[in-house]
Amino acid sequence: MSSALLALIAAVFGVTGTLLAPVLSQRSQAKALAADFERQQQAAQSQWQRDHFQREFEKRRACYIATNAAMRRYRVQLMIYLWRVHRDEVDDTARQELEEARHAHHAAFAEAQMMASEPVLDQLDRLATALGTAYGMTKDLEEGHPRPDGSFEEIGDYLGHFWRSWGEMRSAMRDDLGPSSSSGGSPPTGSG
Repeated sequence: MSSALLALIAAVFGVTGTLLAPVLSQRSQAKALAADFERQQQAAQSQWQRDHFQREFEKRRACYIATNAAMRRYRVQLMIYLWRVHRDEVDDTARQELEEARHAHHAAFAEAQMMASEPVLDQLDRLATALGTAYGMTKDLEEGHPRPDGSFEEIGDYLGHFWRSWGEMRSAMRDDLGPSSSSGGSPPTGSG
């Protein structure tokens, strides 16, 4: 090979390299930009998931608090009403207070049915059924035709047994909210 041919080959490679350098550089830059965009997308998706989890957690937590308070108020009003029935002191105000507590309970329970986890809903169903039974027993007693197990004392005992079930319900709620429910919990780890 002659030196002229080597010079020509070197010149062709030199010109080709010079011409391809901007293309290769642009392609490399495009890959870097695409990778950066992908990282930003992943970071945005992760932030959205954390925000979504936090919003859902707060809604569920508020729902559990409202449901617990409404059930407690309903139980207390049932106990007060039972005492008024026993003393023959039932009036329109007492009936209205009981019905307001009952309707607040129904509204809170309806919301919980849409938001609660299955274990919590199982506990809430049991308590709502028991409260409904106690209400029916109390109204039957008031109307003068008590059920066989519906004396004042038996209804009072029935309402008194709620505390154990109440504790189970609160435990299920706390378990559903997570171990650090007082601090807002943390989103599940991993991709999803």
